[in-house]
Amino acid sequence: MNSRNDMITERRDVPSVPASSALAVRKGTRRRAVVGVVASLAVVGFAGAMVAPTGMALADPPAEAATESAYSAALADTQNLTVTVEGAPITPLERGDFTIYVTPKPTPPPKPASTGGGGGGSLPPYTGGGVPAEWMAAAGIPESDWSYVDYIVSRESGWNPNATNRSSGACGLVQALPCSKVPGNGYNPVDNLRWGTGYANGRYGGWAGAYAFWTKNHWW
Repeated sequence: MNSRNDMITERRDVPSVPASSALAVRKGTRRRAVVGVVASLAVVGFAGAMVAPTGMALADPPAEAATESAYSAALADTQNLTVTVEGAPITPLERGDFTIYVTPKPTPPPKPASTGGGGGGSLPPYTGGGVPAEWMAAAGIPESDWSYVDYIVSRESGWNPNATNRSSGACGLVQALPCSKVPGNGYNPVDNLRWGTGYANGRYGGWAGAYAFWTKNHWW
């Protein structure tokens, strides 16, 4: 029987909420909901504003944005630079040519010595006789240089007018290289010594200079 009284007592103990407070809670909830919706719409609008130009650019690029090729740009520049006086002919560009010599491998052996005059063919051996003093005198070498000439020629050819280097083709008393440079006959001792005098003067200033170089390097 006391259970009914207890329930009545418990209900009387629950505090009542004023009507004004409940209304305030409902208004605050609605306000937050409205603010959330407005914020979501703002984010969507901002994202759309950013994506729209990109999408339009990808969908239909403007004609002026087309990429120009390097060839067309160079061609346009070339045309812009072609300026001539009115009525003046345009001279065509002349281009030269060149050749490249590639040394064959293995290197072929030297060709037989030829005459200095360009006639070709092997030179005949020297059979005219004579001695070094006669040859030097006939070649116009002064006696003051004979000792230098004798030192070099003795080591180059042993005063053999027909001496020939098998590997290089050098010939004669002073071992002229190539033998075809010698005017006349490279195996003629007088012709060979005349060429040797010109070589010594042009490269070493004379036979004395050629001698000094030979003693240090063992060639000239």
